[in-house]
Amino acid sequence: MEHGGGHDVGAHKIGVFLGMTFHLDTLFMTWITMALVALFVIGCTRRLALVPGVAQNIVEMVLEPIMSQIEGVMGKKGERVAPIILTIFLFVLFSNYIGLIPQMVSPTADINTTAGLALMVILLVHIFGVMDSGTKYLKHFFTPHPLFVLLHILENCTRPLTMAFRLFGNIISHEILFMIMMILAPFLAPIGVLFLGLFIGTIQAAIFTILSITYIAGAFLDENH
Repeated sequence: MEHGGGHDVGAHKIGVFLGMTFHLDTLFMTWITMALVALFVIGCTRRLALVPGVAQNIVEMVLEPIMSQIEGVMGKKGERVAPIILTIFLFVLFSNYIGLIPQMVSPTADINTTAGLALMVILLVHIFGVMDSGTKYLKHFFTPHPLFVLLHILENCTRPLTMAFRLFGNIISHEILFMIMMILAPFLAPIGVLFLGLFIGTIQAAIFTILSITYIAGAFLDENH
């Protein structure tokens, strides 16, 4: 299925290196997204002021709800993970948005990207759990009965799967919708898809981030087991 800018929805340019297969377009767009996030953060934090300007107001308006969510769920411990959570949010947000530019493809429209992000979040859960509670965090996997470790293993497999497919499915469906609208209403499609894409991109970035906060917060709470 062809995307409006000549891109086939779900198709990727393949590269092989050392026997491993890569989606070259996804890699390229991922690096562009990381560069944009870095430039955005640097540009918006170079001249912080007590009386914020327009740029600082926009950044605070976007990030303040995320910070409030982190503080509300994790308390003071949230300060340790806030930089990582905010980075995840900005990366997913920019990844979702960049696909709205003609000839550009969202990295999050590739299941490999969303799966990688989801696995990273689950890995962070265990890293912060061990850092916060040490061996107590590991022991809770076997309580109240050793067989409960099987349920924990299943849970740690389903969490990244649901996170990855939810984000991927919503972003790829937007590209398919754009293709359909370009066929049915080529003059109205760009405007409608732009606003819809901004809405979907923002909501999906927020959902992925909130799930990340919830899962990581669970690692801190596990010290009470």
